[in-house]
Amino acid sequence: MEKANSNKIFPIFLMFVAAVLFWNTFLLYPVKLFVVALHELSHGIMAVLVGGKIDRIEINYNIGGYCSYFLPLGTGFIKKSLVASAGYLGSMIWGSLIFILASRSKKDRWLTLVIALLMLVLSIFVIRNGELFGILFCFGFAAFLFAAYRWFPQGFHDLFLKFLGLTSCLYVIIDIKSDLIDRSGIGSDADAIANMMGAPALSIPIGIAWIILALVVLVFTFRLAFKGQSLSVPEVPPSSNQG
Repeated sequence: MEKANSNKIFPIFLMFVAAVLFWNTFLLYPVKLFVVALHELSHGIMAVLVGGKIDRIEINYNIGGYCSYFLPLGTGFIKKSLVASAGYLGSMIWGSLIFILASRSKKDRWLTLVIALLMLVLSIFVIRNGELFGILFCFGFAAFLFAAYRWFPQGFHDLFLKFLGLTSCLYVIIDIKSDLIDRSGIGSDADAIANMMGAPALSIPIGIAWIILALVVLVFTFRLAFKGQSLSVPEVPPSSNQG
């Protein structure tokens, strides 16, 4: 039993190593764009939840994006902060959810289909922006997922979704560090919150707080994904020497 559990966890370790080694290669380019899509969609969803609406969403080839949304007049600081924070933390939760469901469910093929449908919903707002690259990405990624749902084996869905969820979580943490700490003051989400507070210098502390929260979510993700599964290495029975 322990050996079976170790066999489930070892591929996750290999995925982590692969994500680190190929981080700046074309292999992870579509995944990074997918995380950008989740980031911008999360802004929009939170805007809707606080009473606003999504206008349009941009996803560009520089692995960047933008969500244009409307909030009611008189929207307070807390609601505005929730919308601004929803990008990084929302995409982290999306990645966590994908990883957990792929780890604990046998319906991986259907999860692939749901993500494909989500990309089509996202494309509605990207089309409004009129930016060709984002439109092609949404439809291209959705088409790949639909094809995978139809023709790819169950084993592919299990590994692909775990990789997608894991790299989504890792990308969020790395992106927060890059945008909010290494290059603060560039108009990031944390900069927006700090400016609303009238204290631009708080941008970096906000970024650090988000990283800590993202790491907590990542730990929770692994705990929930492997709940009830032993991480111990199977014991090797002692050899007997017969003289």
